Amino acid sequence: MLKNFTTTDKLLFIAALLSLLFSESLYFLGEKEDGTFIGLWVPSILAFGIYLKLINNSSK
Repeated sequence: MLKNFTTTDKLLFIAALLSLLFSESLYFLGEKEDGTFIGLWVPSILAFGIYLKLINNSSK
């Protein structure tokens, strides 16, 4: 499965995963508003990756 990922896919996935982990750590350390704000980045990062895939596929 991972061999089908491009470098961009891997970087965006890592960015989303790190954002999720960072937001959870902030949330459980008591910074609930900051953790929630950063947690909202995760779907945005993944949606941006989907957008890039669609743009790439439409140009081919």
